[in-house]
This record gives sequence, C-alpha cells and structure tokens, in this order.
Amino acid sequence: MIGLATLSLFLLAVLALFLSPGPNMAFVLSHGVAHGPRGGFAAAIGISAADLVHTLFAATGVTALVAAWPPSFDVLRYAGALYLVWLAVQALRSGGGLRVGAKAQPAGFGRIVRMALLNNLVNPKALLFFMVFLPQFVDPSRGSVALQLVQLGVVLSVAALAFNTLLGACSGQVGRWLQRRPGAAKFQSRLLAAVMLGLAVRLLFLDRPASR
Repeated sequence: MIGLATLSLFLLAVLALFLSPGPNMAFVLSHGVAHGPRGGFAAAIGISAADLVHTLFAATGVTALVAAWPPSFDVLRYAGALYLVWLAVQALRSGGGLRVGAKAQPAGFGRIVRMALLNNLVNPKALLFFMVFLPQFVDPSRGSVALQLVQLGVVLSVAALAFNTLLGACSGQVGRWLQRRPGAAKFQSRLLAAVMLGLAVRLLFLDRPASR
C-alpha cells in the first residue's frame, strides 16, 4: 500500500502538473468552449480513461517494451498528428457541432469521450510520463511494485477527472455565453480546429521523445 506521506507528495506533484498548460488542458478547454460544460466533461472522462490504460501499460511492462523500440514513438507521433488534423477538418466541416442562428447542437457525448481517449493514447509523451513519473513514488519495500503503480495511476486518474471536469465546466460557461452571440458557431468551430492543428504541430515538431 502507498504510505500517506508518499500519497500526499504525489498529489501535490500531480496538482502542479495539472496547472501546467499542456495538450490535455488545451483539449478540455477547446471542447468546453465548443460544446459547453457537457463537452468539457466528456473530454475529462476520455482523458481519465486513457490515464487508466497508460497505468496498466506501465504496470504490466507494455510501456517498457514500446520504449525499447525507439521508432515506435515516431509511429505514435505521426498517427496522433494525423488524427488531430482529421479532428480539425471535422470541426470545420461540422461547424464545431453548432448551428448559426439556431440552438447549439453539441457533438455526441460518447464521440468526444472517444476522441479524448484516442488523442491521449497516441501521445508518446504520455507513455513516457507514466513510465518515468509513477515509479518515483513507488517503494519496493511496501509490497508489489505493479500494485503500487496501479494505485498511483487510479489516484491520478480520479484527480484528473475532478480537475478537468471543473476546467471543462468553466470553459463551458464561456461557450454558452458565446452561443448567445451572432457568429459564435463559426468562431467556436475555428477555435476548436485551430487548437487541434496546434496540438498536431506540437506533437510533430516539439514533443519529441516529458509535460503531459
């Protein structure tokens, strides 16, 4: 089991990471603005689900196997960038899920969850993060290392869900305010597309294989 002192230190480190701007924050904020609090919450769920998957990968050694073959990170980067570009194109084609002059029609909840999940899973830096960050708070003398990794990952996932839900709710209120303004739909769809393209560029040229 994780000691209370270690858990407290872990939560402080996690909070500091959450407050640092990164792709997850950008994803939640953009979908909150484009689709309201509901969209931000869906993005938060997808990100937390991906955190659990990454935790299982780290605990079972899958991440270490991937890291042992460096080209795999390039494969993930290129796949992730292409996916983000596709999301940007879809945002522009669908108007961000909104109709000008009509009541907002948010994107499907499940679709946003899946987008957030996949966006996180194809980020090679997320793989490295879980492989490097979680073990720093593991004490082999306290029992199974794999079990401790799972415990830490679950705590991180729950904390991420709470933080990103709050973030999505705040950005969602901005989105609702925009929806009452003429031309808001076009602005929201362009903003969402710009964020997705920005994340794609970051993944290709800046995130070379450690911020989540």
